[in-house]
Amino acid sequence: MGMTQQMAEHQANIIDGRHHARKLESRVAAAATDLKTNHGITPTLGVILVEGNPASEIYVRKKRQKAESLGIKSIVKTLPPDTALSAIESQITAWNSDDSIHGILLQLPLPGRQDPYDLLQTIAPAKDVDALHALNAGKLFWQQTRQPMPCTPTGCLILLESAVKKFDGLHAVVVGASPLVGRPMAQLLLQKNCTVSIAHSKTKDLPALTRQADILVVATGNADLIRGDMIKPGATVIDVGINRLADGRITGDVCFEEAERIAGAITPVPGGVGPMTIACLMANTVTAAFHAHALELESLFKSADN
Repeated sequence: MGMTQQMAEHQANIIDGRHHARKLESRVAAAATDLKTNHGITPTLGVILVEGNPASEIYVRKKRQKAESLGIKSIVKTLPPDTALSAIESQITAWNSDDSIHGILLQLPLPGRQDPYDLLQTIAPAKDVDALHALNAGKLFWQQTRQPMPCTPTGCLILLESAVKKFDGLHAVVVGASPLVGRPMAQLLLQKNCTVSIAHSKTKDLPALTRQADILVVATGNADLIRGDMIKPGATVIDVGINRLADGRITGDVCFEEAERIAGAITPVPGGVGPMTIACLMANTVTAAFHAHALELESLFKSADN
């Protein structure tokens, strides 16, 4: 049997993000029920949505629906696109001092490509359920665990744990260096004892680097950036990208049809990382509610096998 025929017959294991999200959500729902039944507390998430981005409005609606299905109260403050940053900060400040609000999320991106850094730093770190406050990012650097965890990278790690049994010494390549995904993802992979490379738009000869990856995590927002010949045979591929094509189809940053003939395991788009991101957001919210009332809670972020 020739190599071409072997490649044609090979098919990667599909990592089902919806399945693993449901397992995490069941733990979140149980914790929320415990909080309400035994302590009279309803975990509550406050979301600030500045209008102007249709995709953001869809994401917020999905988050709200998921929260309510798990026993989490969701409050959405919708603001017009021309809202001054000072008005957004005032809303954050009000929720910071409201003991009934356990988690605060500023939906990104902001209109007009405004830098959200200063606003994110006004969110009380304990309520920062997106884990974008500098203090929470720093705690991740120091391998602390009681702060909110970055939602998408933590979801990616849970999916990786379903496919990779031993991380020690594996070469992990993260394509994309954003504060939301790429940088915290690299930190989590370092903590699993991987050798980590971070690639970005200035990387020279990206295919030469990605072909070395035992674990390949791609988060760039560029449809089909990673082709099959850029993947090491048997690699585990996590595709974070969600891109809408001109014909309306949704695709990731990885060319799935080519990649599944090369990779050992791969996440689909949709149905891969997306559901895990929202599930991790809900886990952060419930955990924040427990901690706000000095109640202990075993980590909801268990490995995918649990």
